[in-house]
Amino acid sequence: MKVIVLYGGQSQEHQVSCVSAAGVVQELAGMADLSLTLVGITLEGRWFLQDQAEQLRRAREEGTLGITPDPRALLGLRPGEGIVDAEGTLLAADCVFPVLHGACGEDGTVQGLLEMCHLPCVGSGVTGSALGMDKIRAKQIWEQRGLPVVPYITVNDRSLDGWSVDGRSVGDCTAGVARDAAERIAGTFGFPVFVKPNAAGSSVGITRVEAPEGLAAALERAFRVDGTVLIEQALAVREIETAVLGNQDPRTFPPGEVIPSHQFYDYEAKYTDPEGAALKIPADLEPALAQRIRDISREAFCAVDAAGLARVDCFLHRETGEVYLNEINTLPGFTPISMYPKMVQAGGVTYAELLRELISLALERARHRSARDYRAR
Repeated sequence: MKVIVLYGGQSQEHQVSCVSAAGVVQELAGMADLSLTLVGITLEGRWFLQDQAEQLRRAREEGTLGITPDPRALLGLRPGEGIVDAEGTLLAADCVFPVLHGACGEDGTVQGLLEMCHLPCVGSGVTGSALGMDKIRAKQIWEQRGLPVVPYITVNDRSLDGWSVDGRSVGDCTAGVARDAAERIAGTFGFPVFVKPNAAGSSVGITRVEAPEGLAAALERAFRVDGTVLIEQALAVREIETAVLGNQDPRTFPPGEVIPSHQFYDYEAKYTDPEGAALKIPADLEPALAQRIRDISREAFCAVDAAGLARVDCFLHRETGEVYLNEINTLPGFTPISMYPKMVQAGGVTYAELLRELISLALERARHRSARDYRAR
């Protein structure tokens, strides 16, 4: 079995991807029946073939992978065929494992590229990846299915463009959007709120805002990441996460709980602060409630056409006991402290077994796709 691992990528989560990939690569490299090829994608979007021995050394010693941008190792893509090296030679691959988080990796772009090259890809396809990354559209689909979501409103930077024509500064424009947003918030659910970039992961660009005065700065921060921003009501909740694994008939694992020591589960708590959060696996839940969360997570996974794997994040209201869907991560973190592999392992599936099953699920999806007759009328 020839497996290509993609890592790095063009997003704010580039470094997170390199750390996640370090764990994946170390495990796959130890499987005698797999032939591994490593491809690092720079922040500029260039694909480079990497020296496996050197990257394995970095993974073991530093806990991350690097990218050596050697022009002689520059890769290209040939639609309908696959990945080619600098001399035009096709790289043999049975499956591609994209350990890419965020934009240009987790959002359906790379998935579409790989489908055009007829390369089986671990995880969701174009639709599931795109919807999983787009928080607002995922929520809209869940609402249509009768699934519970946290009350929210949305704003976008088209308003900024309109004001900037009049010669106002970006700060003035953001202030104008903030005034409009504050009025809508006051008329719906009130403060405090969370301000989030719509299509970003790892809590990048998220701010908790306690009062209208802090809204402009939070919006400006979020707009630096994405042109559409989600504003959610801040509730008194527990953060409960569920691992989902499978294609048409996915299975779930006992939920885990994130107990952050920060104000919320932000980027630092997830990746840089060892004391940033306690992870309780499984979560302390009544069996019926745990099953309800698993059922909601499974339905959320299927509703957005996810496949392979996903981590579904829910909120459990501390006073009312209501369950709310927060978001779905179709390529969750695989770092040593990441929830997804920990929950799956707690459910009886080892890390090695998980990786093998993900590759098997990717091949299964590719077989179904190849059975379609695109010439049929």
